[in-house]
Amino acid sequence: MKILISACLLGLPCRYDGTSKPQLWVEELARRHELIPMCPEQMGGLPTPRNPSERRGDRVVMCTGEDVTEQYRRGAACALRLYQLLGCKAAVLKERSPSCGCGAVYDGTFTGTLTAGDGVTAALLRAHGIRVLGESQVLELLAPDGEKP
Repeated sequence: MKILISACLLGLPCRYDGTSKPQLWVEELARRHELIPMCPEQMGGLPTPRNPSERRGDRVVMCTGEDVTEQYRRGAACALRLYQLLGCKAAVLKERSPSCGCGAVYDGTFTGTLTAGDGVTAALLRAHGIRVLGESQVLELLAPDGEKP
């Protein structure tokens, strides 16, 4: 099955600080499924490195106060299009990210406080009925029945 995945989880240095978040389970997931890497922030036109951003309601703002909502929305639309064009069946996204966060994101105060909600890309994918998993849920895709969307 084809799975859209946050590129930082594969070890690509695309996070806001120019680093990655490689995961030990990636090789096993790649043996069982075809992984399609993407970084919505970069696809939306933001550079790497960049100032940290957080969700503030329906908006996304950098720690400098700059509103980058449109770049995040553009990146989410690109991720959705990539998912659809390539016939993906699920998405594995970086948790807590203002773009990819699944279930909890930072609250926009830049104090490390989490709040319930999804990042811009995760929300758009879910709104289109797409199975979205955070990296802590990836074991579902490694289970024998993990191919079921």
